[in-house]
Amino acid sequence: MNATLVLRCAGRPVAHYTAGPVLARDHSPRPYLHPVTTLAGVPVTELMPEDHPHHLGAGVAVPDVAGHNFWGGRTFVRDRGPTALDNHGVQRHDGFTRLDRDGFVEELSWTAGGRVLLRERRTVVTAALSDSAWALDFTFSLTEASGQDLSFGSPATNGRPGAAYGGFFWRAPKEAADPVVFSADADGEEAAHGSRSEWVALSGRGWTLVFAGATEETRRDPWFLRAAEYPGVGSSLAPDRRLAVAAGASVVRRVVTVVADGRLGRAEAAALVSKAVAA
Repeated sequence: MNATLVLRCAGRPVAHYTAGPVLARDHSPRPYLHPVTTLAGVPVTELMPEDHPHHLGAGVAVPDVAGHNFWGGRTFVRDRGPTALDNHGVQRHDGFTRLDRDGFVEELSWTAGGRVLLRERRTVVTAALSDSAWALDFTFSLTEASGQDLSFGSPATNGRPGAAYGGFFWRAPKEAADPVVFSADADGEEAAHGSRSEWVALSGRGWTLVFAGATEETRRDPWFLRAAEYPGVGSSLAPDRRLAVAAGASVVRRVVTVVADGRLGRAEAAALVSKAVAA
């Protein structure tokens, strides 16, 4: 299965969603959004780039779920560093419970080691904000499904400082120049990465992405942000210690992303975030 769903906003196609991609196992196969574009058609995601072939547009990826890799690529092992392991999991599409032109609700199973570790309900909706901006509202609920306590980790919890990625993740296009980075209260990659700012933004050639945590629980997660090495933004479910999930318990997060044509200033970005989160 490799069918692609087209999402629309204000009557225009703005995102393609592949629910059951056919991928190498070491990419941790999972559904993804790509391409995502501005209303004017400028691409703002990248799929399987040469620098990180396991980066799949926009979606959910966690490098350590009870020792299983749902991120792709090598696993960071304490005292060994990045290590190629046969520990990759798969996010399986179980079906859509709602499917509209502007969004969907999807059920998924996170499987590894011959068993289902997590059940996910994923809700994705588009919303128009202006003639040149729209919002992607992305909520995921991960419920422990094996009947046993488990935990989420990251390279940071496994011994690599500054690498607390895991959760919602958006890989943006790599261009000749690094994207401009700013947040609600600071400028630059160093200030935004690891912060709990209300929102963070990347601005490239003809586009701006503004990412906002839309619930109190989501806003507790620090931002993971890269610009110089590659352009990408995500949340950090396990920034400095493993996130414990009791048997049958759920982890729920909601990230709203403003997708705008052109380069936004801080005031414009803030205004659009407020409108998007309230939509």
